[in-house]
Amino acid sequence: MAERVRVRSMMPPGHVRTPAYLRGKVGEIERSLGAFPNPEELAYRQKATARPLYRVRFTMAEVWGAEAENPDDTLDAEIFAHWLIPLDD
Repeated sequence: MAERVRVRSMMPPGHVRTPAYLRGKVGEIERSLGAFPNPEELAYRQKATARPLYRVRFTMAEVWGAEAENPDDTLDAEIFAHWLIPLDD
């Protein structure tokens, strides 16, 4: 069974790489992509910490709610670990 996660709902100022429409949504980790320099730090010319990056899969029902045309279709997004909260099932 895939690990379920929630994307943090925070709305920090500045350059962030996590789409606003996915914040607060629940998805499943599809796979780990390895560790990469944090683009949120790179954008401000800070020393970038390597952080784990994951491909997370969301259903259209989760993203768009009752307005989803095809609720079982999926959307994959690459999201850094510091944006993800593991969920206990």
